[in-house]
Amino acid sequence: MKILLVGAHGTLGTAVAAELGARHDLVSAGRQSGDLRIDLTDSTSIRAALAQAGPLDAIVCAAGNVHFGALEDMTEDLFGLGLRDKLMGQVNLALLGRDALRDGGSITLTSGILTREPIRAGSSASMVNGAIEAWVRAAAIELPRGLRINAVSPGVLAESMPGYAPYFRGFEPVPAARAALGFSRSVEGRDTGKVYEVT
Repeated sequence: MKILLVGAHGTLGTAVAAELGARHDLVSAGRQSGDLRIDLTDSTSIRAALAQAGPLDAIVCAAGNVHFGALEDMTEDLFGLGLRDKLMGQVNLALLGRDALRDGGSITLTSGILTREPIRAGSSASMVNGAIEAWVRAAAIELPRGLRINAVSPGVLAESMPGYAPYFRGFEPVPAARAALGFSRSVEGRDTGKVYEVT
């Protein structure tokens, strides 16, 4: 398969690239690195990257930013970061990506454990992740041409713990390579409207 992997050089994306790249033709994309440049907050950038990628069998997104901060300090703009980037960035990638996918192709988005396990300073991430999962379930029943869509919801990555440990006390980290298996299930399986929890 020919797969567009957005966020291919991040912590999770690197593991996904290693997992899927062993069997498929990957086109890597990112804001600052990869075969193609893509900014999830800019629909024009998404359209341009998809046009350059050409016909695809799968689109995978392992990218998206949110702001971590105490609820009392959160503002509309701080919540807006996650809404514009991780949520609507992935939604727009999926919507615009439909026409780039061959019949029966798939889209895999990324949510995260904070949908079901909230933490202090994580209200934006919980909101965004929950919205991604709900949208994937809803979109799955309307996609045309046999297209499929799923989300992968990994726990906090072991490789990210040096920076995130203060937020995730008591959580058991997930190796990025294990989280990447969820993406294989989505891309290489036949499910649609699923959220693969990797903990």
